[in-house]
Amino acid sequence: MAEKLTVHDPRGYPPKVAGKRLAPRLDSMDGKKVYLVDCLFDNSEEFMDQMEDWFDQHLPGVQTQKIKPRQSWVDDPDMRAAVEADGDAAVLGVGL
Repeated sequence: MAEKLTVHDPRGYPPKVAGKRLAPRLDSMDGKKVYLVDCLFDNSEEFMDQMEDWFDQHLPGVQTQKIKPRQSWVDDPDMRAAVEADGDAAVLGVGL
């Protein structure tokens, strides 16, 4: 990343951020499992419900599963492990 970014943390502590590459694209989503991760932000549950409805209407060959971490702002290794072991992709819902 040649461009410099400024990241603001609403908790008030500036995080140390290291750039990472995006995950590779799937060739097709048919037959894949996509986790819809409700990150416990305001309205993120409603957003994930709408996302699930969209997948049902537009990509019925994709299996979706909604999941939540145990608490907001805290890493949930068990949830991450479940998504990594069982999912093909994930969408993180951070609210509207």
